[in-house]
Amino acid sequence: MELRMKVSKSFGAFNLKTDFTVTGDHVGIFGESGSGKSTLVSLLAGLSRPEEGEIFLDGECLFSSHRGIEVPPQRRRVGIVFQQPSLFPHLTVESNLLYGYKRCAPQHRTIDLAALVSVLKLDGLLKRGVNKLSGGEKQRVALGRAILANPRLLLMDEPLSALDDSLKFQIIHYLKSTSERFGIPYLFISHSLLEIRLMTEQVLAVAGGRIIGQATPEQLARERMGQSQVGYINVLKGEALRKMGGLHVYRWGTAELFVSAGDDGPSATFELSSRDIILFKKHPEAVSARNLLKCIVVDTFPSGNKVGVELRCGSETLIAEVVMQAADDLAIQAQNEVYAVIKASSFRRLG
Repeated sequence: MELRMKVSKSFGAFNLKTDFTVTGDHVGIFGESGSGKSTLVSLLAGLSRPEEGEIFLDGECLFSSHRGIEVPPQRRRVGIVFQQPSLFPHLTVESNLLYGYKRCAPQHRTIDLAALVSVLKLDGLLKRGVNKLSGGEKQRVALGRAILANPRLLLMDEPLSALDDSLKFQIIHYLKSTSERFGIPYLFISHSLLEIRLMTEQVLAVAGGRIIGQATPEQLARERMGQSQVGYINVLKGEALRKMGGLHVYRWGTAELFVSAGDDGPSATFELSSRDIILFKKHPEAVSARNLLKCIVVDTFPSGNKVGVELRCGSETLIAEVVMQAADDLAIQAQNEVYAVIKASSFRRLG
């Protein structure tokens, strides 16, 4: 997918003005509320009209103010999944799914209902009314409806914001697997840097109606670590081993992690803030924290008034952060050995 947008649009005192080209199948648009993300989506989908400029998708001009081109929304073949599912309450799940499919030109119907239902695990829901669905089920149906319209590009505008954390990370699996299974590129819009990291391969950062940067999700996370209230979020996937003393023990690479927030499942994913990792230059004699990992410093990087420390812990990687004075006191530099200490209660279960 290649998208080029050079447009401007004003709403009262707010002015969106973009000039960018981005390529890739999993692209993120990241920014705080009111930064212009949803306006950009609306212009691309044809739901709003730019005051001037041009929009090109895969070489086709969708809008040009000076050439008088404005392709209507239904002919752009751009599907949208919103924050709220917005399903038709008088239709069954199956009828909702088929709504866009029936309006899609026959030559574009490459995805069939049975294949999609299988991927989204909707088999037992087809005859059910949408008002009898859970929040996660509704969002899966909304995703399925957009996919069955056979779009060439899927826009996902804050599709996880209305879900609780346990559902978010279930839906992320469906979002990614559906896109990959049917080969549909997407733009994923979110104010959550963690969601952006899990869903995308490159990111456009938006603020004040302007594109202020283009980077990989990892680069963006490291750049913003020092400004963030939660620091850098490490995502760790562990294989359940056993319970011990009220804690759950997980295999993480070649190490074992002791976690308070575990469950009885065979595996789990956790987030861990860079601010919850304490570094020691030497092996501490005794600590109350249950996790003590011997690590090698891979690299360091500046982020605001903090120093990010990339650690190799066995076969896995962690990002910790320290203030500059601490980095000097610990003589933190590449190839040095350090010990990372983490409380069992610092891990937050994602799914």
